[in-house]
Amino acid sequence: MPLGFVPGAAAAVALVLSAYGVERAAESSDAQPAARPAPVFHAPRPDIVPRTAWIGDAARDQPPPRYDDQVVAVFIHHTDSPNGYDCADAPGIIRSLYEGQTQGRDWDDLGYNFVVDRCGTVYEGRAGGADRPVTGAHTQGFNHRTAGIAALGTFTEGVEVPDVMLRSVAAVAAWKLGPSGTDPRSDVRLVSSNGGSRYAAGATAVLPAVAGHSDGYMTDCPGAALHARLPEIRDLAARLQGRDAGTGPGRDTGTDTQRVTVEDDARNEELSP
Repeated sequence: MPLGFVPGAAAAVALVLSAYGVERAAESSDAQPAARPAPVFHAPRPDIVPRTAWIGDAARDQPPPRYDDQVVAVFIHHTDSPNGYDCADAPGIIRSLYEGQTQGRDWDDLGYNFVVDRCGTVYEGRAGGADRPVTGAHTQGFNHRTAGIAALGTFTEGVEVPDVMLRSVAAVAAWKLGPSGTDPRSDVRLVSSNGGSRYAAGATAVLPAVAGHSDGYMTDCPGAALHARLPEIRDLAARLQGRDAGTGPGRDTGTDTQRVTVEDDARNEELSP
């Protein structure tokens, strides 16, 4: 009889222990839920007119495009050209800018990655592919891992900046910053690669993710009127990424750092203003 009892008792004990183990596992699962993936904030690609629409027969032989791993900031510019143009003439104006930079200054290409006209049309600027992180020549010291967006015109103090232009600038900024996870309202840490900027070569600069040219270089660009509208551009770009007022790091908490040696950036630093 005892020999027949032992297996049954062992089975009962095993059943109790098994149930206890399942209960403890359930408690542990409740206490430590699986990590949830971080939210992704990508903005849609805006409509972009390819550079073939404006360059025509003005294209020059030039070295292959250079690329970075990602875009963590954008710099906003103005082209310092007349404002009262017909938007149908924008391609010809951009071509003139290209000729002025490549022939008058002997640059290898247009410095800006994108140009936006007063009607909100976005044009691909520098060669290499609008979808790719093309290294521009737009902000001396800070060309790597950034994109240059130029507003076609001159926007000094008192000049009206068309709302449709602002919306398109914000759309490009939101789209280009999305893959790196950068909140357009945040700050980022960029290391200056050239002492000709506002920062000595090798110095870390904390700059807005959507910055004006003058934030990184001694210039009046993008003009006082456009620079004053940058907060609106940042907020709109954040909304286009699907962020709200309580989402994201906000300002003064940027964590990305751009480290580029002077030698690595030498060619484009010679070109950029």
